[in-house]
Amino acid sequence: MSLQIRDLYAGYGRLEVLHGVSVAVEPGAIAAVVGANGAGKTTLLRAVSGLLRAGAGTIRLGDRDVTSLGAESIAAAGLAHVPENRLVFPSLTVGDNLTLGAWTRRRDRTAMAQRRTQVVEYFPRLAERLGQPAGTLSGEQQMLAVGRGLMARPSVLILDEPSLGLAPRVIREIFATLARLRSDEGLAILLVEQNVRAAFKIADHAYVMDRGSVLMEGEPTALLDDERVQQAYLGGGYVRVSEEPANERPEAADAAKPESLPGPAR
Repeated sequence: MSLQIRDLYAGYGRLEVLHGVSVAVEPGAIAAVVGANGAGKTTLLRAVSGLLRAGAGTIRLGDRDVTSLGAESIAAAGLAHVPENRLVFPSLTVGDNLTLGAWTRRRDRTAMAQRRTQVVEYFPRLAERLGQPAGTLSGEQQMLAVGRGLMARPSVLILDEPSLGLAPRVIREIFATLARLRSDEGLAILLVEQNVRAAFKIADHAYVMDRGSVLMEGEPTALLDDERVQQAYLGGGYVRVSEEPANERPEAADAAKPESLPGPAR
């Protein structure tokens, strides 16, 4: 199922943040949305998932117009939103957090159990921690947040800054899983990131946002060569995701300090 966003306007009260944003992602593809702090990336995802009401424009999941639906209805229609800062339930176990992710499909417990098995295959570290309180996890909290979103068997997955605050090795693992989900499950994935190089490494198409509008779009490799993108986003403020396998040079990977563009975008 595709995600089509056309001429979207949204904001908070009288403050308009998005000014006619158009973004699309097809099944089995990853679209990356990048931009500096304040570009409107988080607002875009909140509007798409129904947490924020659109002022104008359309949001479609496949053939269905979901622009006026609330968050629960949009989730039931096949969209999962993995928000910024994980937002796991810290006092609940990893297993219980995953179960809550399947709330829209809670009536079929057999299917829920089967899906949990599939999800922990994507993130084997979670299999070892199903009975552990989620608040005691470190980098695995982001894996749990993604896994919780997958429990509802979405057709469209949107993620807000999944690399934020993580070590390079964990970033590689999560982004490799997103690429696998694209091919294995045919998901349409909309990825908001300030780690431009990491996002562009797995994206099929990319959008650059600036002050609530799409400044440019195109193939990630072409945008990386664009002087405006290089000056604005690649001046050293990113985590370099090595081509080396995750098990090579672990000391260097763990010692690297993840950097990002300043602050989360709103």
